[in-house]
Amino acid sequence: MKKLSLAIALLISAVFTTFAQQTPPPPPMRLATTAFADGAVIPLKYTQVVKDATVSPDLSWTNVPPGTQSFVLWMHDVDLSINKTSEDNLHWMIWNIPGTYTGLPENVPGGAHLADGSYQISYFGPGYRGPGAPASGPLHHYIFELYALDIKLDEKAGASVVETRVNIFKLMQGHILGKAGYVGLFHRPQ
Repeated sequence: MKKLSLAIALLISAVFTTFAQQTPPPPPMRLATTAFADGAVIPLKYTQVVKDATVSPDLSWTNVPPGTQSFVLWMHDVDLSINKTSEDNLHWMIWNIPGTYTGLPENVPGGAHLADGSYQISYFGPGYRGPGAPASGPLHHYIFELYALDIKLDEKAGASVVETRVNIFKLMQGHILGKAGYVGLFHRPQ
């Protein structure tokens, strides 16, 4: 009986020693903005209510996974279905953001190809387009999703926004090191 008790005690000790030596997982990547709190209403400055608004909010991220070569940022209205499909409203997609970046400044300039080598699109043109949900109905959820990739994507801004977005997501598969999200709410004032 003593030998069995000793064997069990040694086994338990070995298990606890193994768990104690394991490195805890790294903290998850986080996305943030100073423009509004996560889950709060997006200020009018960053929406279509301001005539010809193209002012994007500042964004920052932390806990970037080791080996990150580039980022993809995707902002979309998940409460809208286009033509009764799973397609939602793409307000901004920017890819090949350099892997050394820890954020984007407020008011990223428009244009399909930016000076840092990144590309951007939206259903409204080559750049950020703020929320514009109608006053009637509930607040819409605008999701900012950030992906850390172990590659740069070989995709230019094409003629078709839908095709470009599909290609980007195909190219990302198997290369996502981390992901973070942030939510803003909006509908037009009545």
